[in-house]
Amino acid sequence: MSLKSTLMGAVTALSFAMPAFAEIEIHDQYARSSNAMAGAAFMTIHNHGDVDDHLLSVTSDASARVELHTHIEDADGVMRMTHVEEGFMLPAGGEITMQRGAKHVMFMGLTAPFEQDDVVTITFMFENAGEVVVEIPVDLTREDHGAMNGAMNGEMDHSNMGHGTDN
Repeated sequence: MSLKSTLMGAVTALSFAMPAFAEIEIHDQYARSSNAMAGAAFMTIHNHGDVDDHLLSVTSDASARVELHTHIEDADGVMRMTHVEEGFMLPAGGEITMQRGAKHVMFMGLTAPFEQDDVVTITFMFENAGEVVVEIPVDLTREDHGAMNGAMNGEMDHSNMGHGTDN
């Protein structure tokens, strides 16, 4: 294969990959913590593309474990936070709203407490868009996003989360 063919192939592959990344838009992001060991991040993720995508996972150096979570009401009416191992689907032209009491990014085993105005960097892994790095400001005073604010104020049952263990 000639150098020209190799370069043309690389440029073509890159041109297909770059629009996918540019079509994922993340906004209104913020993070907070309820204690020195755990925190959460909230935001809206838009897929401006014409193809469905799938948010597979999230990573960050801000904590020992970072997971995609949601809340599920059990038979007794108690909301339980749970790890969503399969991630979240992101339809073409659609969005994922991450808010308190619903879908969110969960940090367990923080490497340092979240302090007001800090910035936490996370990396989302999407099936099509690939890695998307997001800087998230810490806002410990914010009171919007979701009616169930007890999720970050210690009113949730975390008994099935396995904090500090590698499940």
